[in-house]
Amino acid sequence: RSSSASSARAAGTQRIHPERTWWLSRTFAIKGGLAGAAVYVSYDQGLLGSGTEGAEHQTPLGSVIPLPPIAALLSFFLSFSLQLPPVPTLDFSPSDSWNKGVHTLMSALSVAPSRACEYTAQGWNYLKDLVK
Repeated sequence: RSSSASSARAAGTQRIHPERTWWLSRTFAIKGGLAGAAVYVSYDQGLLGSGTEGAEHQTPLGSVIPLPPIAALLSFFLSFSLQLPPVPTLDFSPSDSWNKGVHTLMSALSVAPSRACEYTAQGWNYLKDLVK
């Protein structure tokens, strides 16, 4: 292998395969052709003109596609009534729960030094029993 090929790989450049290039260019050509055809047909039909031309083209569409009146749609959707269950009452006081949590934390912290001494003594006794 030549040193230029290894230096190109070391620089982080990659060789593009001709098959991949052909596939990408073909895909781009197909998508570009479809987009161009859509723009051409829209322009040819006069849809890309001014607002008045768009309004003129909208009226034939309204006669082809029958749209139901808005009032009929609203009455249809508003005819459904939702039966929701009643809201349950809760016997929950956030301040009492907070105070209980603070009380539990403070009592655990106040007992922590004596518990640490107890657990340390138990650990030493366990180790003494293992060594015997």
